[in-house]
Amino acid sequence: MLFSASLSAHAEDVLAKVKAAGTLKVGTETAFAPFDYIDAGEHAGLNVDLFAEIGKELGVKIEWVALPWEGVLPGLEAGKFDVVAGPATITKARLERYRFTVPIAEATVAILKKAGAPISKPEDIAGKAVGVGKATAQLAQLTEFSATLPTKVDIREYPAFNDAYADMAAGRIVAVANSLPNIAFVAKQRNGAFEVVLPPFGKKTYFGFIGTKDADHASLVDAIDAALLKMKADGRMAKLQEKWFGQKFDTPDAVKDPAF
Repeated sequence: MLFSASLSAHAEDVLAKVKAAGTLKVGTETAFAPFDYIDAGEHAGLNVDLFAEIGKELGVKIEWVALPWEGVLPGLEAGKFDVVAGPATITKARLERYRFTVPIAEATVAILKKAGAPISKPEDIAGKAVGVGKATAQLAQLTEFSATLPTKVDIREYPAFNDAYADMAAGRIVAVANSLPNIAFVAKQRNGAFEVVLPPFGKKTYFGFIGTKDADHASLVDAIDAALLKMKADGRMAKLQEKWFGQKFDTPDAVKDPAF
């Protein structure tokens, strides 16, 4: 019994530390609209709103730490922040290394094209220059899809999706592969300059926030999960999804066996 109590106290260390400090440090990138992006100099997006609610549930303030995506997960492992907003696609490989929260949106990958580009279905990107984020699950799915086509896609990797959108607007690439919620938001913002190509080519996947798997962080991620499930039950999550995506997603309470 004494040993069990010791383990319990150990597992509560990070949550207790966060509550004692009154601050939850959250790592993310700010070039992944509509989850995280800069609007008129201010950090905005679904994640900002979701973590504001999580902060209320935990009784803490949110401190954001922004850096390029390829540095976000290493930053989590180095202890630079307590959890990652991102969000990130829940994959088999990532589940082996990290613990994911309750899914907060669908993440199925689709194509965004420059208006007028000769792409009417996903297979039409064969042999064409397509942008995608570096070190992302979208890159993995685009690479896998490319291998099924008669001519491989000319895949261009970018440190941030905003750079890919800029190159597409300039005509350097004809399309960008990203998750459907992201590209639907971007297409809406660009007033007809970009178009979403349907159906999505990727496997059905979901976005979640990321924590580490160690016992020290377990109670913190448990608390974030509880907050998200409460928001899901009382309608706050659906309301925020509709605000940022124009629709709500039917997401599971957990993803234990991802599509890839």
